[in-house]
Amino acid sequence: MTTRYFGQRIKRNEDLRLLTGQALFVDDVNLPNMLHAAFYRSGYAHGRIVDIDVETAKEHPGVVAVYTAEDLGDYWQPGPLLVAPPPTIKGVTFHERIQTPLAKDKVRFVGEPIVMVVAESRYIAEDAIADIWVEIEPLDAVVDLEYALSEEAPLIHEDLPSNMAAHAIQEKGNYAAIVDQADLVIKRRLLYDRGVAAAMENRGIVAHWDAKGAHLTLWETTQAPIFVRSILAWMLGLSEHQVRVVAPFIGGGFGPKIMIGYQEETLLPWASIKLNRPIKWIEDRQENFFATTQERGQVHDAELALTKEGRILGLKHTFIHDTGAYDPYGLTIPLNSQANALGPYDTPNYYGECRVAFTNKPIVTPYRGAGRQHGVFVIERLLDIAAKELGLSIVEIRARNFIPPDAFPYNHEIIFQDFAPLTFDSGDYLPALETAVEMIDYEQFITEEQPRLQAEGKKVGIGIAAYVEGTGIGPYEGARITMGASGKVSVATGIGTQGQGHFTSFAQIVADEVGVDVRDVYLVSGDTDQFHWGAGTFASRGAVVAGNAIYSAATEVRKKILKLAGEKLEVAEEDLELGDGEVRVKGVPDSAVKLGQLAMEANPLRGAVKPGTEPGLEATSYFGPESGTTASGVHAMIVEVDPDTMLVAIKRYIVVHDCGRVINPLILDGQIHGGVAQGIGNAFYEQLVFDDNGQLLNASFMDFLLPTALDVPHIEIGHHETPSPLNPLGIKGAGEAGAIPTAALFAQAVENALGDDAPEILEIPLSPNRLFELVYGTE
Repeated sequence: MTTRYFGQRIKRNEDLRLLTGQALFVDDVNLPNMLHAAFYRSGYAHGRIVDIDVETAKEHPGVVAVYTAEDLGDYWQPGPLLVAPPPTIKGVTFHERIQTPLAKDKVRFVGEPIVMVVAESRYIAEDAIADIWVEIEPLDAVVDLEYALSEEAPLIHEDLPSNMAAHAIQEKGNYAAIVDQADLVIKRRLLYDRGVAAAMENRGIVAHWDAKGAHLTLWETTQAPIFVRSILAWMLGLSEHQVRVVAPFIGGGFGPKIMIGYQEETLLPWASIKLNRPIKWIEDRQENFFATTQERGQVHDAELALTKEGRILGLKHTFIHDTGAYDPYGLTIPLNSQANALGPYDTPNYYGECRVAFTNKPIVTPYRGAGRQHGVFVIERLLDIAAKELGLSIVEIRARNFIPPDAFPYNHEIIFQDFAPLTFDSGDYLPALETAVEMIDYEQFITEEQPRLQAEGKKVGIGIAAYVEGTGIGPYEGARITMGASGKVSVATGIGTQGQGHFTSFAQIVADEVGVDVRDVYLVSGDTDQFHWGAGTFASRGAVVAGNAIYSAATEVRKKILKLAGEKLEVAEEDLELGDGEVRVKGVPDSAVKLGQLAMEANPLRGAVKPGTEPGLEATSYFGPESGTTASGVHAMIVEVDPDTMLVAIKRYIVVHDCGRVINPLILDGQIHGGVAQGIGNAFYEQLVFDDNGQLLNASFMDFLLPTALDVPHIEIGHHETPSPLNPLGIKGAGEAGAIPTAALFAQAVENALGDDAPEILEIPLSPNRLFELVYGTE
């Protein structure tokens, strides 16, 4: 009997390797004669480099080489601009300023590398760092976002007239024409501060140049191995076939590892070629707070115009985005913030203006959510405030403004991060809201439970927030599928894996199409020698784009199996069925032929074949969506706030998510759990604190708090499916859904718990001490 795997809660194929220590991570790569690198990093956020003295470090026993910017010669150049501003946005201003391998003349953030030391061990390299003398003339640091754009602010890039990195305006309808017609206009300033991804595994690189083979191999914790290969080949003057990049198992990506052109990534391959020895660099935790990109810093001024019935007439949304010292990722994050401020709501008029500021802080690139959280925080908080003003419940005001199911595809008209108009392909938001309301027992809580607990002196509150998540963006991914003589199936694809369960979910797609057990599908991902083309694992796109490429290749292999079996068994292809690793005539089990046998016959050692015959049971396919798919959902939460300490305990957490057809509910639940955990951390624990000199004051886990298993509640999940019409599998992405609405939801629930006299919560992240300041006015 044939088993269908798509949609089943199947345990992960990769877990045995991970749990028994058989999975390869970058730091597991140890090569003969390998050297180790360490970096002298700037202790100043802003300053001019006056002098560098590395002579003592060069004489340190065990040191092989010491490099400054001057030693790099022509190799010293800015890294690549990874995402150019969309040409479809009219009048956009963008000043490209990209980091260089090592700082020359000037430093622009604490942690910027100035000198690289290569030694026989990491210990020796670190000791030699202490022998380096760098004289820096300090300059005033630019830390505050609004100050950064003022005329008084020092210039971070002195060839520019200001610290304005970019400026973009997007409009839909005419907000200015309708605002005077509104019965209610809500205006607020909202703040969203910085955090780090804090992946379990920090970044790491091993570079190995084989001089005899003229070939470079790089093992790296990257989410985009194919682009790393292409860019390094370009920078080093090599053919792409001379460069192999392997992204093995990675202990969390979350966005910062999609960054290409990190200084260490640029330098280690170059140094390996120079020294003809392999070199390893593994980022330590403190380095991670400076050297790895960050995200989240924005200041928003927003206003929402509504009718007295609570219908949205329009939204005006202006904000400043902090890009840090450089802007390699273009406008991706602020465009996501603009787009997600519209939410799942029918908004006929919109004015969105973003200004991007250079600051003397580490570089900003996407981190799980990538600007979506900011937009959701804006619209959800404005709706909460409007509901209070109009005497509506938080449920009613959302239900009245949802885009109706018959309006899809719904074109919001503004440009999204994929350079195309923001178009929601499908959705049905009200049932998800109703399910969340039912699962959280909303009516019972507000009419019975909350009054009873309040009478006991407890401060408990409830929140409900809705969101959309643009997923599955292009340009494309590909896959090659091969049926082997053993009957096992090999799948190669360009995207890497950082814990998403690709080895299982992709195997489920293949197993159904070619009729094998899901455990007989072997996946190779993230190795540029195994598959040459693709974009990477980011923006909740893996299952949608790579999954559909795999599905397409699997259907082609299926066709080849049926054609060959039909000829062998002398029956029509439609009379055959696949399953249990064999092909057979329907209703005639004794006719079965093993798929491994067919694979051998498809690649004969001798004999003639018909013209046009392709060897093997193999196919390669690509999938590129015309636009991204739109996932959506509703989260609900009940909290209790301790009035004395302002500690917040999350009592219940509900997620109702719609990501189209679900490949594996078990893996999907895990993705959502992880996203919610990061969202909770982002809401109440994780905040980078910089002083006026650009010094990070909490660069360790002693001071930068992360939620633990004691802080993350049991998460109850419901699934709602509206298949996407944009791909054959009808799937949508889900990688960031758990994290996107959590901050808005948390603020709403805490505010509800504190009662009618509570201050409005218009900033994230909170903390017990910050919440205490807001409530008791002791700033």
